[in-house]
Amino acid sequence: MRRLGLLLFLGLTLAQSVPAETFGLAFREEGGAWVYEGQGVRLVYVPGVGWAEPPLDLPPPERERVPLDALKALGYFRVPEAGVRAGPQGWGFRIVLDLPGAFPGERSQGWDRARFLLPYLAPGLLALKPPPGLSLRVRLLPEGTELSLEAQGRLYHRLFPLEGPPRLVLDLYALPPEVEEPLAPGMRYREVWAFTPEPLRLYLVEAERGRLLPVGIPGKRALPKDLAPGALAALNGGYFDPKTGTPIGLWVQDGVTVSHPFGRTALLWNGWDFFLGRPRFEAVVAGPKGERVRVGLNALPARYTAHTVPGPVGRAGEEVALVRGERVEGIFPAPFELPGGAWALAFPQGAPPFPLAVGDRLSLYGRLDPPFRYALEAGPLLLQEGRYAFRPEEENFKDPRPLQAVAPQAAVAWTREGRLWLLVSEATTPDRLARALLELGAWNALRMDGGGSAQLWVRGRLKNPYAGTPRPVVSALALYAP
Repeated sequence: MRRLGLLLFLGLTLAQSVPAETFGLAFREEGGAWVYEGQGVRLVYVPGVGWAEPPLDLPPPERERVPLDALKALGYFRVPEAGVRAGPQGWGFRIVLDLPGAFPGERSQGWDRARFLLPYLAPGLLALKPPPGLSLRVRLLPEGTELSLEAQGRLYHRLFPLEGPPRLVLDLYALPPEVEEPLAPGMRYREVWAFTPEPLRLYLVEAERGRLLPVGIPGKRALPKDLAPGALAALNGGYFDPKTGTPIGLWVQDGVTVSHPFGRTALLWNGWDFFLGRPRFEAVVAGPKGERVRVGLNALPARYTAHTVPGPVGRAGEEVALVRGERVEGIFPAPFELPGGAWALAFPQGAPPFPLAVGDRLSLYGRLDPPFRYALEAGPLLLQEGRYAFRPEEENFKDPRPLQAVAPQAAVAWTREGRLWLLVSEATTPDRLARALLELGAWNALRMDGGGSAQLWVRGRLKNPYAGTPRPVVSALALYAP
């Protein structure tokens, strides 16, 4: 796991001598004198006598090494001086110049730029100790400080000013190369970089065609690869109650409703046609004598509400009929702690939709409108039709903290051309993942369960290296070759 480092102040003693080439000067011996020449300047020093050109009382050189303050006294540098701080920053290395005034240039970012000329005298850069994989050569020239870079892998940079006080930031990233591996006709595994603006590594399976199935068994947990033996790829699915393994949200498997909606965005599909939306689901409770009444579901309450997710259910002033195996086990005042493996019907106190007693038969039915053969609810929505759409407060995510935490993320997305992505990211936030996917050209995207659950398996091998110990989950999305 990468760690952020402190920015350290770097400096150079004024009397310290530096190789002449660092200042853009060539050194040679001529008639017993030492000559330094370049950048329109000629300096001559006679050992044992002193500086002959110019005839000033300046600190002596050390053969090819010239004191910085000698050049400063001569007015060699035509730019203001800046302090330097530097240190590791995420994937990269950050250099900060503390400026005497506003930065006169423009910001930039991009790949493979190997040279920067910063319009400041920044001798502190000579003390830089870059991380492995990144090498820098620094020259202090009359018109500014030149940095020449070499990197193992690809080099990415960001150069931007900050105000209050004025600073110039240069972020340098020596990034591992991207990866592409064919899996089957129309399918490939990829490791790619997105920038938001810091680099973010994504691990994804891209498919132009295939079969996508929701897999798993409510109440039972396993690694995604074990939920889908024989699948080309498996991505962890939606949310579940950690105590009981009860799925939270809609789950439709081959036209059969495995789990009912919770009120968040779901992935819905028939064949290779995918949609994102909050399901329109008609839920009906059938009574002991065949009575039928429409009900709300979970986070979408109505006068009569069916609850299928373990935890506190019902509101003050309501009663709750606990149902297990289609039989009423008891009627309790709300709120009531719903156990796993059961569901409950909440209704106004003393006013059930029809006469109801312990032992009566009570059944919950539902259907999607329009119907879909497959569905899996998760959320929040990240992108919708090429636009940023991350608004968790609109999807019954009452505690924002888990969605603000920096953690591995998982998502399903597709491009406007119809290429499906099953993906995980290194540790980040859902907000930043949404922006990264937008930058990469995704058209629609939905977050799946994240954190320790986020995992992508390809041919039985875990691909995201930041997953730690893989966590067993209840559901997964399994991709099979056509």
